[in-house]
Amino acid sequence: MSNVNRTAVCTARILLVEDDSTLSMIISETLQRDGFEVETACNGVEGLQKFTKYGADLIVADVMMPRMDGFEMGRKIRQISRTVPLLFLTAKSGIDDIVEGFELGGNDYLKKPFKMLELIVRIKALLRRNINEEDHKFEIGRYVLDLSTQTLSYPDKDNIELSLIEAKLLKELAVNVGQTVEASTMMQLIWQRDDPYSRNSLHGFIHKLRFYLRHDTSISLLNQRGIGYMLTKRT
Repeated sequence: MSNVNRTAVCTARILLVEDDSTLSMIISETLQRDGFEVETACNGVEGLQKFTKYGADLIVADVMMPRMDGFEMGRKIRQISRTVPLLFLTAKSGIDDIVEGFELGGNDYLKKPFKMLELIVRIKALLRRNINEEDHKFEIGRYVLDLSTQTLSYPDKDNIELSLIEAKLLKELAVNVGQTVEASTMMQLIWQRDDPYSRNSLHGFIHKLRFYLRHDTSISLLNQRGIGYMLTKRT
């Protein structure tokens, strides 16, 4: 299944790290109106703490902040995750600053002042780019997983909007139907680490995926205790 609507809106959870409370409120409200979930932090230390605890599908971060600047926070986040998109906001315009942002693992760079529409366009582009686009749609029983829109559809039911993490996990299970996907493999895919906190988070996401797939009784998402998870379909 290769026909996809590339203009479809992807919903995601955004971590916004900005010390200017007025700007943070404006950005947050704008993103929420566009369908995004937004978690805010007022400096790099708080941003790092919230990412470590809750994760995010994408991070928007100011560069010049107290306690820990955006670049330093970005370096530390890259030690946790190599794949989460990082978009830096800054009033700095020097090429050295831009180069530094990209070299530490930033994915995009937006100079202040900027239009909110441009920010939204860049965020959506980064989210689409972050999904493996080799295959866009997967049939899971009577469900269809569409990675381009991050939705799970079922006949005569409203589409389920997935987070980026949910979409990646369900894709990994879908391409390995009938085979056990090790929990460690899934944790490395999403968080690039295998630890008790990540394992608990993974269990929570699996529980949500089971709920999403409940309408097709031929599908089961099994817990292979101590090993991982398996998506099965009765024929």
